[in-house]
Amino acid sequence: MKKILIVLIFLSFLGLKAQEKSKAKEVAENSTVKTKGKTNSDTTAIVPIEEVTMELLNALRDTQNASKDDPSSSKLIQKADSYFEKMWYAEAAAFYELALKDKNNYSFEVLKKAGDAYYFNTNMDKAFYYYDILYKNYEEYMTPDNYFKYAHTLKGTGKYGKAKRLMRVYHKMEHNSDTTIDSENETPNEIVLDNILNAALKFNIKNMEINSKNSDFSPMFYESDKVVYASSKDSSVYATRKYKWNDQPFLDLYVSTVNAETAELRNAVKFSKKINSKYHEASVAFSPDNATMYFTRNNYSKKLKRDGNGINHLKLYKSVKVGEEWSEATELPFNNDSYSTGHPALSSDGKLLYFVSDMPGCLGETDIFVVDVLGDGTYSEPRNLGPNINTKKKELFPFITDSKLYFSSNGHVGLGGLDIYESSYDITGFQEAINVGKPVNSNTDDFSYIINEKNQTGYFASNRAGGKGDDDIYSFKVVPPEKTTKATIAGVVTELVTGDYMPEALVTLLDENNIKLKEIEIQEDGSFVFEAVEGNKKYVVRTTKDGFIEDTKEVYAEVDETVQMDVALRRLEERITVEDGIRKLKTDKIYFNFDAFRIRNEATVALDKLIGTMKEYPSMVIKIESHTDSRGPKAYNRYLSDKRAKATQAYMLAQGIDASRIESAIGYGEERLLNDCDGTVSCGKEKHELNRRSEFIIVKM
Repeated sequence: MKKILIVLIFLSFLGLKAQEKSKAKEVAENSTVKTKGKTNSDTTAIVPIEEVTMELLNALRDTQNASKDDPSSSKLIQKADSYFEKMWYAEAAAFYELALKDKNNYSFEVLKKAGDAYYFNTNMDKAFYYYDILYKNYEEYMTPDNYFKYAHTLKGTGKYGKAKRLMRVYHKMEHNSDTTIDSENETPNEIVLDNILNAALKFNIKNMEINSKNSDFSPMFYESDKVVYASSKDSSVYATRKYKWNDQPFLDLYVSTVNAETAELRNAVKFSKKINSKYHEASVAFSPDNATMYFTRNNYSKKLKRDGNGINHLKLYKSVKVGEEWSEATELPFNNDSYSTGHPALSSDGKLLYFVSDMPGCLGETDIFVVDVLGDGTYSEPRNLGPNINTKKKELFPFITDSKLYFSSNGHVGLGGLDIYESSYDITGFQEAINVGKPVNSNTDDFSYIINEKNQTGYFASNRAGGKGDDDIYSFKVVPPEKTTKATIAGVVTELVTGDYMPEALVTLLDENNIKLKEIEIQEDGSFVFEAVEGNKKYVVRTTKDGFIEDTKEVYAEVDETVQMDVALRRLEERITVEDGIRKLKTDKIYFNFDAFRIRNEATVALDKLIGTMKEYPSMVIKIESHTDSRGPKAYNRYLSDKRAKATQAYMLAQGIDASRIESAIGYGEERLLNDCDGTVSCGKEKHELNRRSEFIIVKM
């Protein structure tokens, strides 16, 4: 299936700058507005027969004679690199796929570019496949940008546990700090992500029938009953010009009628011929009287204009309605041939124009700016909206109401790809951005959100799985929350070191008196949810799995809240074993002289190893049990074993183990034999020796 990426030149999504020669070029050569693709889990390069070209066949022929020892010599890779440099990512990805069938071509640069080619077309499954190989083979060479993209593909494929760990590495590399991961404590960003993942759904969404097989996005209210949107659907009866970034037709503006009852968009036709051109048009905003429009278009007159680096940027244009037709569009004065401007949004009074740009003064790759629309038709100098809105990454697709700014970003904490955020504002400025949550946001790209706050309905676009094309338009209605006395406790169980999910782990919910209420066996995705538990109460969540240390956490569940209880299980060390459900410290034989309880020198070696394990687990509490065989008087055997247990305890205390960590030291003599050698049957030396033992029972980890 062909992909479309919505390329504004806002780097990979409405690409606004194209600065990734050193970082991996994230902009569109012919730029535009934004075109993205649906994910595909296939990892095998399949080229449809109708897409096979002589160029592809020649490259395949040439590569047979290429050296396998030097990846740069591969004709396929040379061809892929040439497409990548032109930002023709659909073609580049296909050639990298073919080249990487040969593992001799697994170089850092080739794997990175293969992942990037899919990442820029938002095929997160394929991008993850190559970034994962890159990480496994070249982890020590990865840059912060590599980690950021890899983590986003992990989110985009639902692997949130590992994504959290890698985002920690990314943030530490960004701040030039130690990249050692503290897996014990969640970071503030991880807590925010947990809350997003487990928040109650507050939207009903619906895919629009008007969506095409290509890209449809950036809806905008027009007049009282219409919506204008961008689409790359091929409506021409002639051969259609295609945009090489994603191999789809160029974008045009369409206008459709809104069905008031169903919110469906009907009878779409192309918008004015004065506005649509042979290149990209998208992302439109209308004045309150619908007589003035602002929109995004490629920078061109008779042909595309490029900057000194060969980049064709985007520009904002204005058109005025004269009678029933729109006038020839004119550029806005703050456009520039050396950077992009796009994604216009107007305040309800038409006096403030918001837009996206990579102009000087950005905090990140693309930022949201605002200008005053002055009465004489001029504009103020652009103002950056500041760090509550803009991040080091991309902010795109603003939409402004009388109380909130809505926008998309991949720099704030989110579910993967672009997420949609809202920020309340007043005379003091914009407040902290809040993720609007599921199901509007997904693990892919979600963007171009517009809302009628009076009836709490609107539209947005997404390239999530299950749509009709690449980017699809969805309608939504906000669902008011129901009042409840219940709460939810949820989480994900992962392995502490690797971050992998832990299927088959057992999670038990207990009340504050340790009475079991519910029990869940973890599924493949590592998640658990205890729904409809009584709110405003304390609970205990206990997680167990063979071969791992039991995890116990106390929580307080408030009414109508979701408590996130993510659990990272720690693997039992080799010196810790589980026998009949009882955890024990394994030790070598503890030797005593015959009929004595003084610890011999050989025994201290085994005890020192045990002490080392206890120091590694500072919260571990044990009890010591000593046993004898059945030979000799029972009373004496009990006395002797008790003396040996207490001698062992005394040695451990002398080596620095706190007395509170040894619950007891008791000798049981011959009371707990491991076999039938109780004196009534004949037993050899080896069988009697099995019963002479010291055991170290783990009471608490």
